[in-house]
Amino acid sequence: MALLFVPFLLLLMLRWSNAQPSPGYYPSYRFRPLRGFYRGFNNLWGPEHQTVSGDQSSVTIWLDRNSGSGFKSIRPFRNGYFGTSIKLQPGYTAGVITAFYLSNNQAHPGFHDEVDIEFLGTTPGKPYTLQTNVYVRGSGDGRIIGREVKFHLWFDPTAGFHNYAILWNPNEIIFFVDDIPIRQYPRKNAGATFPLRPMWLYGSIWDASSWATEDGKYKADYRYQPFVARFTRFVVRGCTAFAPLLCQPVPSSWHGDGLSRRQYAAMQWAQRYYLVYNYCKDPKRDHSLTPECWS
Repeated sequence: MALLFVPFLLLLMLRWSNAQPSPGYYPSYRFRPLRGFYRGFNNLWGPEHQTVSGDQSSVTIWLDRNSGSGFKSIRPFRNGYFGTSIKLQPGYTAGVITAFYLSNNQAHPGFHDEVDIEFLGTTPGKPYTLQTNVYVRGSGDGRIIGREVKFHLWFDPTAGFHNYAILWNPNEIIFFVDDIPIRQYPRKNAGATFPLRPMWLYGSIWDASSWATEDGKYKADYRYQPFVARFTRFVVRGCTAFAPLLCQPVPSSWHGDGLSRRQYAAMQWAQRYYLVYNYCKDPKRDHSLTPECWS
């Protein structure tokens, strides 16, 4: 009887070790969401492919063979916490990008900064890939030097809404999934490759068939259109570009800048079990262009 119990105990211990940890700090619930979509955003493109709910608590955007859609924050920010809950489309979504990101591309075309959360569409039976990315000043040489770190998720992002967020302050950028920090990009390592100029907040859905799914192997197939993304519970808290200098950046944890021990342990869990690509460990990359990888 004892011998039969041992495999069961080992299986239970394995499940416990892989259980989602508590980060101890929940910024998505610390701040109230916007009281209306139009209090924070305007349509950017594809207005006929965008619907805002009657109470302005949510927005639905979609892509078909005619157009995608996007929205943009009314104000630029110089730091802040930017979160939303997103539900993605199931089935065949190859080639389709659903994005929530910070950028100043329109203010600095060809020489801009960007901090991305991007969902790379997929084929049935394969998981979505969540790609985080940071790049600064268009890399300065006409080429975009991306700093992609990619994850698979520990849940089905098409089955319900989950919270995704970017925290950007003068010392670091942290990406969150359901308040679990999955990536930290500290300024002390990044140096000149850390974005400091004001950025706007965006959401969009668009066709990126040339690279989105398995490096472009699978393209957007419009027999499955429309491709739909739903956003709700927008939390936008930070210092706008026009705020007084006394405006304080949003802290990363209860004790201020930097992750707490519990948050750091939660990030290690996410990276141990769900990280699938890190640009700093890619032998095909020219790391002379990514000095933060030397740290």
